[in-house]
Amino acid sequence: MSGHSKWHNIQGRKNAQDAKRGKIFQKLSRDLYTVAKEGGADPDSNAALRLVMDKAKAANMPKDNIQRALDKASGADGANYQELRYEGYGPAGVGVVVDALTDNTNRTASSVRASFKHFGGELGTSGSVAFQFDRKGYLEIERTEDTDIDEDQLFEDIIEAGADDLKTFDDQFEIYTDPKVFKDVRAALEEKGYDFDTAEVTMIAQNPVAVPEDKQETLANLVDELEDNDDVSAVYTTAE
Repeated sequence: MSGHSKWHNIQGRKNAQDAKRGKIFQKLSRDLYTVAKEGGADPDSNAALRLVMDKAKAANMPKDNIQRALDKASGADGANYQELRYEGYGPAGVGVVVDALTDNTNRTASSVRASFKHFGGELGTSGSVAFQFDRKGYLEIERTEDTDIDEDQLFEDIIEAGADDLKTFDDQFEIYTDPKVFKDVRAALEEKGYDFDTAEVTMIAQNPVAVPEDKQETLANLVDELEDNDDVSAVYTTAE
């Protein structure tokens, strides 16, 4: 039994690592698609794309995955992709917004609806949830022992670059911008030498809600299942 238990634990850790790696690749694919769609799929002329490609390579993302994301952005794979948004409510009435990129709307709608139903949620109509969020540019700098960033200087730099706000935590700095100036702010701060672990336009809940303890796992499972969907590019919730 001990041998079986040891193998089971090793396999469990491997599965967890594979799942984490898959989510990282999915996020990188979304970032690659977004920056290539905005600035072109040529890294020589698209600095933002170059940055994301460097991060993808550093994360050991397979070349095929990188190319697939670029092909989607340029239409080189011959498929016709649509950007869709689904809105609904999950456990404890938490608002959930799901962004998807798909070449088969029926397949995606059916699978997203099934995920909501599976965890006791329900899809709503367009606009029924999204009004509870603000669209924001978001830049994150991870704080580690090697991070040598003066908070006061960073604040001066982000304001000069045109950002709206800086939030400081033990493990990260979070910078918020108007989406319209997001690319300019990012470029200005990169010129000053800042390196971002996350750089995206995202949805921020206006009034995050506390989730009862007995509903937290169910909500987490709903988000996990949605994020595991190959057609889903992002999931946002109003949960605290």
